[in-house]
Amino acid sequence: MANTTSTPTPANGDAPEYRKHPGARILHGPHKTIGGVEAWLIWGLCAVFVVWLFSIQTGYAVVSPEIQKTASLTVAQIGLAGSIYTWAFALCQFFSGALLDRFGSRPLLAIGVAFVTAGAFLYAQTTSMATLIAAQIVLAVGSSFGFVGAGYIGGQWFPAARYGLMFGLVQSLASLGSAFGQPAISWQLQHVSWQQLLNGFGAAGVVLIVLFALLVRNPSAGPGQLAQAARPPLVSSILHDLGACFRNRNVVLSSLLAGVSFGSMLAMGVLWGPRVMEARGAGTSLAAVLTAMSWLGLAVGAPLFNLMSDHWNNRRVPAVVGVLLQAAAVCLLIYLPKETNSVSVVTMFCVGLFAGAHMLGFTVAGESVPGRLVGSSAAIVNGVCFVIGGLLQAIPGKILPGSPSLTDYGHALLMMPILLVLGAFAGFFIKETATPRP
Repeated sequence: MANTTSTPTPANGDAPEYRKHPGARILHGPHKTIGGVEAWLIWGLCAVFVVWLFSIQTGYAVVSPEIQKTASLTVAQIGLAGSIYTWAFALCQFFSGALLDRFGSRPLLAIGVAFVTAGAFLYAQTTSMATLIAAQIVLAVGSSFGFVGAGYIGGQWFPAARYGLMFGLVQSLASLGSAFGQPAISWQLQHVSWQQLLNGFGAAGVVLIVLFALLVRNPSAGPGQLAQAARPPLVSSILHDLGACFRNRNVVLSSLLAGVSFGSMLAMGVLWGPRVMEARGAGTSLAAVLTAMSWLGLAVGAPLFNLMSDHWNNRRVPAVVGVLLQAAAVCLLIYLPKETNSVSVVTMFCVGLFAGAHMLGFTVAGESVPGRLVGSSAAIVNGVCFVIGGLLQAIPGKILPGSPSLTDYGHALLMMPILLVLGAFAGFFIKETATPRP
């Protein structure tokens, strides 16, 4: 698809033409340049937003013991607060994309940053369970605009052919932030209190709010946009857009494929992979290394699979092959005959690397709907990813006994490779969306 930068308004007063690409159904603006310096500036700012909020999210695992002591909470309450965030985020995620489709990135992304900032400050003031739950909910509302919002910006401000790659780069940066965020936060807590650290995150958020308000905009802002009066009421419009996406076979199938891929990586990398290695006799210090390796693998795989998909002009085959290879890596991690640290580190990296195939779910969904629904489709895919990720962390925990053995882990975690194979099977029924080359 050609990278047309602008289309002048016809002299007869007719409306400018739409430029079709997965980012949004937007109008050409003669004062904007798709893929230019301003595009990279806005996208980079959104990428910083994602890394910043991911740092706050991953930091919860580090600061939660301190919060527990200060607020006199139990471990169960800390776990409940974390679960509340996950489900609130998943719920809000389905609506954030539809709101972006309706109102655009300005001012919604600035509002999202404001919610995350308020959540950080609330964290710093935690003295009770009620305050902690309020912080989690406020943070979840703002975070629901982060990853999908950055992908939406990549679609608005860059040519259609780069949509998947720009989304993959966002995931890569977020994964790097997750890999190095916890060690950095642990180091900072040796020099400042957890309240000062979270207030520092909040102060950074205030700066981001100002930058977003000043710099982030839609490529066709102004009189060229569709008249708001012509649009249906907000709630019915959102439900209509979500319904249209859920009725699209490609959106549903790509959501399932992406969901089992990312969900398995999240569950194995953050929780079950380290527990399996501990059951094999590995030291607890290996857990942090395994978690970091899974995120580093995803940082490499997220853009890599989009690049391969573009090179081969095929979405379905790389996605299916990647998910099947991820299933093999998960099996190796669970069923290795004996504890070998070097093999487990490489295997965990491969789990994250092949999980990069889940980014093609966003690409397929975005290419399968009209431009005006791309935000909704991306939000549905991301929401399904976190719903499945939450289930794959919770369900094995209900199956496992109090003191699980390696055999117990093998039985409880067998569902993951099975789901990955089923996700790959669903991928066979995805209609190819790559544009044929001339």
